[in-house]
Amino acid sequence: MPELKAGDSFPADVAFTYIPPSTEGDIKVCGIPQRLDASKEFADKKVVLVSVPGAFTPTCQASHLPSYLDNKDALRAKGVDQVVVIAYNDVFVMSAWGKANGVTDDFVIFASDAGASFSKSIGWTLGERTSRYAIVIDHGKVVYASQEDDTKSISQSGAEAVLAKL
Repeated sequence: MPELKAGDSFPADVAFTYIPPSTEGDIKVCGIPQRLDASKEFADKKVVLVSVPGAFTPTCQASHLPSYLDNKDALRAKGVDQVVVIAYNDVFVMSAWGKANGVTDDFVIFASDAGASFSKSIGWTLGERTSRYAIVIDHGKVVYASQEDDTKSISQSGAEAVLAKL
């Protein structure tokens, strides 16, 4: 499958794994992993799918994730139902990353793109890691998709860039 672009349908059979957020903020407490059937879920919502090279990594933690957490209200005001943050990290690391950043509701979900399988399918990887990109899916249709050219930049995949396209 080639990279996604505006106007494309979100592909079938895409799934991630996540642990539902909870008010239990202890990152040492593990939840039960669940399947997120992205193809099915994204067919009925407006979703921002955000990919980062890795949980807790410098740009991801210092600027990329905060851009979304700081703009939750603005994203909701533009009709976004959910932000799904993916990385090649396993589901437990992704869950801990959400907890470490104080996320307790399901507006922002932290999911694993295990083996970077989805990212590889669209050609957006950094070696074995997921690349830095954002895809906006509105009821199954891609309305925005952009990968960063510079791994330290969020000019195309940060919340501000996405908000400008909504």
